Amino acid sequence: MNKYLLPVYAVIIGIVIAFITKKQKPIGTKLLLSFSGAFLLALTLFDLLPEVYHHLDAKQTGLYIMCGILLQVILEFFSKGAEHGHVHIHKENTRFPWLLFLSLCIHSFLEGFPIHQHNDMVYGILVHKIPIAALLSAFLLQSNYTKIQIIGFLVVFAAMTPLGTYVSNNTDLATGYIDIVNAIVIGIFLHISTTILFETDEDHKFNLSKLVVICLGILIAYFI
Repeated sequence: MNKYLLPVYAVIIGIVIAFITKKQKPIGTKLLLSFSGAFLLALTLFDLLPEVYHHLDAKQTGLYIMCGILLQVILEFFSKGAEHGHVHIHKENTRFPWLLFLSLCIHSFLEGFPIHQHNDMVYGILVHKIPIAALLSAFLLQSNYTKIQIIGFLVVFAAMTPLGTYVSNNTDLATGYIDIVNAIVIGIFLHISTTILFETDEDHKFNLSKLVVICLGILIAYFI
């Protein structure tokens, strides 16, 4: 049951953080994003990637991973990078951000598939979702969208990852293509995690605290 509930808990925690910080940009999200990027990347390399290469032809696997990277690039064209912490919502805009909403839903739905066979991945997704949900909630709370729109956005966003896990567990079609979908998700994870890790501050200074949390993320992922 935890594999269904933990991603939902992550969104709830993110919403709570946004409320505690009084609708401002949550403090410490950059470091949490760096940790989540390293943790998610390490789990992908340690656990998910070897399993997919074991079941699929190596060249095919590489092709599907590249498809995942390209898919994430396309999704970010519409979401503007919300999957790795770049949320841009104009306060004066009252039109519901359908492209952002649909892009995040597709991303969240797909990231639920690897949990079917790799329960450790749920912890990577948990850590990944908390800062994203916090930033997303903070920006939504500052927007001019109605409460119903904001609640609906966050509820559906929270439900998409468990839905992906449920489909991968209970649908014969999904089960038959699970390794292909996992390879595509690897590409998505590689794109997101490396984007987070390779982002630098505006002054491009060496950030010791970021390096520490990155190493910590890799270390914890290794011993899970």
